[in-house]
Amino acid sequence: MSASPATDELRERLGLIADVQAAAALLAWDQETYMPPGAIEARAAQLTTLARIAHEELVAERVGELLEAAASEAEGEPYESDAASLVRVAQRDRDRATRLPADLVARLARAASLGQQAWQKARQESNFAAFRPHLETLVELTLEKAETLGYEADVYDPLLDEFEPGMTTAQLRPLFAMLRERLVPIVQSLTEPGAGGGAGENGGSAGATSTSIGGAGAAAGPNAVAAAGPLRQRFDDRGQWEFGLEVMRDFGFDFARGRQDRSAHPFSTAFATTDVRLTTRIHEDFLPAGLFGSMHECGHGLYEQGVAPELERTPLAGGASLGVHESQSRLWEILVGRSRPFWRHYYPRLQARFPEQLGAVDREDFYRAINTVAPTLIRVEADEVTYNLHIMLRFELEIGLLEGGISVPELPAAWNAGMESYLGIVSGNDAEGVLQDIHWSMGAIGYFPTYTLGNVMSAQIFAGARRAIPDLDDRTAAGDFADLHAWLRDKVYRHGRKLTSPELLERLGCGPLSAEPWLEHIRAKYGELYGVELP
Repeated sequence: MSASPATDELRERLGLIADVQAAAALLAWDQETYMPPGAIEARAAQLTTLARIAHEELVAERVGELLEAAASEAEGEPYESDAASLVRVAQRDRDRATRLPADLVARLARAASLGQQAWQKARQESNFAAFRPHLETLVELTLEKAETLGYEADVYDPLLDEFEPGMTTAQLRPLFAMLRERLVPIVQSLTEPGAGGGAGENGGSAGATSTSIGGAGAAAGPNAVAAAGPLRQRFDDRGQWEFGLEVMRDFGFDFARGRQDRSAHPFSTAFATTDVRLTTRIHEDFLPAGLFGSMHECGHGLYEQGVAPELERTPLAGGASLGVHESQSRLWEILVGRSRPFWRHYYPRLQARFPEQLGAVDREDFYRAINTVAPTLIRVEADEVTYNLHIMLRFELEIGLLEGGISVPELPAAWNAGMESYLGIVSGNDAEGVLQDIHWSMGAIGYFPTYTLGNVMSAQIFAGARRAIPDLDDRTAAGDFADLHAWLRDKVYRHGRKLTSPELLERLGCGPLSAEPWLEHIRAKYGELYGVELP
């Protein structure tokens, strides 16, 4: 970074804030992994204190003065220089923070800490009523936050901007409408009775009660029946865990600078580029949960470990946006981990770990099973074709909660109605329905759209990787991910937050955000897989 007095002092002040935020993140990680349940009140108080300290330090008058002076020192520096980027990103963070009173920040931190603990228990008991008062508080505080931050058009805008800077509700609506219009007939083509006759006897639902779109009760096609066989057997917990670690190491995750643990909902967090924590959950009766959960979180972890070390302890450390972050988890989990080349290398290894379950299962049958398109209740276990429909539902529910069209007590019924409308299935309990995701208990309203944005961006970025590495499939089939990891580290990871997602896509030669590469990937992959011509 530029060696200048104001910039140096600014870095010291911002480093202190980063340290406080890292301590809070460590306590939050512990809350989701090892903290005893009885510690929740003390933990909520600790997280509240740290949130208040970080906020007050950022909005301090001295930081404003230093930013102004550092901006003068950085004048003439290139846009992507460390000095210019530090001022630009820190100023944006401070402008947002100064609009929020410390008391509101503290109340939100406390409500989120208590809410997560209440959600865990409510989910275990499948009891939405136990979580409802916490969610009501969080929605009320989130509305207060949005009103305090201010907005021109949509109350959702300042919340979305926190996770995807610059994105607006007005930009999301047409993207989601287009995806909905294009996806529904594709899903119908793949799940209607008789679909996929050319794909062999291997499809299947991961527990859904129907496979129709827009109405329950339609019979599944011949390929949507037998996939539960190879995937829904008993797979030893330890074997799954060790196989997941093997894949993560091969992807490039450095276990000297990170670790994996277990949690109720898989997540990743980083306290530094040298301390990245991932979690997963393993179901012994459903292989994809742990298998692809570990790959997904590994993608997040690779991003955090790949940020340039010189950005440590500054606001520039971390991902460009949550959409870009999600693009990396989906890239490694889906575009790499669910590809044919990947399983040419790894299926014999998986068979060796589970000979009784998979010894007689052909590799192509396994590949088709893990790529079966069938509506399912659980978002994180959804196939890549129907996945975005889960996100659209959550987006619409969040808008309804904020604009008053849906009250918190009405949420379970609204959830089930939306699931039936979008996917033709309805959950029989709250745990598999309205309580399945952790995000609302964290107060992270505005987060869900970044999952669809990540899907879309993943295809654009992966196309760039293919152009740069023409023999990428051959390398994947050999279990060699060094060039892909190096390319992503150089083009995406090392920049941290220097670039916004549109700037990053432009510099990668991907053009503006577009769903067309992702839709083309879906049409090509699943048209071949199911032996049908997709709309």
